[in-house]
Amino acid sequence: MRATPARLTFFLFFAAATTSAQEAAQPGSATNSPDYSAVNCSGFVSDRVPDDMRVISGEQSNLKITFSHGDYVYINRGRDKGVQVGDRFSVVRPDKDPVDVPWFKWQNKLIKAMGQLYTDAGQLHVVNVQPNVSIAQVDLSCGYVQRGDIVRPYVERPSPPFKDASTFDHFAPVSGKRVAMVVAAKDYTQLYGRYSTVYVNLGSNQGVRIGDYFRIFRYEGTMAETAPQTRNYQYELYGFGSANAKYSWRDLPREVIGEGIVINQGPNASTMLITYSSLEVYAGDYVEVE
Repeated sequence: MRATPARLTFFLFFAAATTSAQEAAQPGSATNSPDYSAVNCSGFVSDRVPDDMRVISGEQSNLKITFSHGDYVYINRGRDKGVQVGDRFSVVRPDKDPVDVPWFKWQNKLIKAMGQLYTDAGQLHVVNVQPNVSIAQVDLSCGYVQRGDIVRPYVERPSPPFKDASTFDHFAPVSGKRVAMVVAAKDYTQLYGRYSTVYVNLGSNQGVRIGDYFRIFRYEGTMAETAPQTRNYQYELYGFGSANAKYSWRDLPREVIGEGIVINQGPNASTMLITYSSLEVYAGDYVEVE
């Protein structure tokens, strides 16, 4: 666990600020669908993608270490490999948590089982083709493009429709469908809110499809899955009363706290955009297919 109070405070502050910014720039509403950047800059977890095509440099590379919207970059494929002017490509980058300290008990094992996490860096279109190299312009910058980034043929991602958030059921019964966890998130924050992008350990191999909804829930009294808590807090807190008996998390109703829509998927993982949350969602909270 990220146990020190100072570090916990930092992550809570950072995540809260991120959530606030996301609320201010909502990618769509309850009556439409996620916007283009929400879908195409969400990142994904999958098997390793082919990495033979790369960004190798770019204009003003003596000054620039990263490239963004409107910049020209060079990719290591040209006329000899069939590249043509107008071809579109996506740019992705394998990623890992720079802190590399688990937030909950099974986090590292679950991430490894899900596959490789990739950051969406942006999109390009080819403006000039030479024998062995092509020049492409950055059309969409999700953050930054850099030397060594992987270039893949562009594939359009669907933007599934939102359902009406007013139908959210805080006391929804167990669906009886597959259960998984919120394992990680874009930028490796551990605290999420509405319109956060998170990664769940269910994918196409388990029957999950783009547009499916996950219900997010947790149990009161568990100590391994979410933020650190006072032991036995579910039935007693010193100085603030106690129940007449001990209650474990198995004895109490689950707490349904939100839901989200699948916007991307891999074999064993899905990218979920949280569309509603009644309170903070943590890495380690459970999800079930609705």
